Amino acid sequence: MNHPPEVAAESGAPLWATLVATFFGAGRLKPGPGTWGSLATVIVWALASSRIPVASRTWATIIAAGAVTLIGIPAATLVARASGLKDPQFVVIDEVAGQLVTLIAVPLAWKTFLAGLILFRVFDILKPFPIRRLERLPEGTGIVVDDLGAGLYALAVMHLLLHFGLLMK
Repeated sequence: MNHPPEVAAESGAPLWATLVATFFGAGRLKPGPGTWGSLATVIVWALASSRIPVASRTWATIIAAGAVTLIGIPAATLVARASGLKDPQFVVIDEVAGQLVTLIAVPLAWKTFLAGLILFRVFDILKPFPIRRLERLPEGTGIVVDDLGAGLYALAVMHLLLHFGLLMK
């Protein structure tokens, strides 16, 4: 059976790592797997966070981002090694972590979720200083941590927009 090169190349990675690194297949969607990973994160978080008491949501988001980062780094490392690529496009667990950072203490509303998605993707693509330097970290750490940086930039802008009433709930 012939598999696309990216599937065949990563077949040496454990199944758990592949499922995590691709965020259960979101990284396989085209075009723009990173955007699909971010969108899947926003949708999953919108559904999950609506069931969390308001007083606990900020901490829940921080804990979720931390957990995704802790499991995402080794998963991204294993899948990147198996694929032979430094930062495979189909690895989107980094977008999941960064997108969650963007949504810390953000009200649950379609406008805030849309703004968070756009802000994160812009900072993830542009990679302002010092985010690009973070990519140089080894293996899965470099894959994930630069997106955490993009998430922090997006989080700051999101909260400025909310503070000044430029993004209504």
